[in-house]
Amino acid sequence: MLKIEVKTFEELTIQQLYDLLQLRSEVFVVEQDCVYQDIDGKDQKALHVLGYKNEKLVAYTRVFQPGYYFKEASIGRVVVLKNERKYHYGNAIMKASINAIKTHYNETVIRISAQSYLKQFYNNLEFYEVGEGYLEDGIPHINMIKA
Repeated sequence: MLKIEVKTFEELTIQQLYDLLQLRSEVFVVEQDCVYQDIDGKDQKALHVLGYKNEKLVAYTRVFQPGYYFKEASIGRVVVLKNERKYHYGNAIMKASINAIKTHYNETVIRISAQSYLKQFYNNLEFYEVGEGYLEDGIPHINMIKA
């Protein structure tokens, strides 16, 4: 079971910030072998959804209010530690992120830029493809909407 915390950038402890950046780097840069600028200046405007198992950060997303990243509210940087994925923490962190958007922004329409190979995972969470696929940092992506 994940313990979920939702925090603004200002509410994050230095250790939490370090842990979330380390998790994002471990998965997006090292595991996926993708060199890209993760620290993009947007974390300060995001709500951070942190998923802990036994006090260790194992799942994370960041969410944005409508009009900041996309016209709609959005979820990004969805990440689960590789050896923890078998426990379906991706579902748990996404459901917590959807709930955070409802709670903090009173929104139900959400857009994501999803890695294409995860399309079925997001379909199961009621996100559906819109538009054509595209490359982002050399990885196939698709825009998806949950209405």
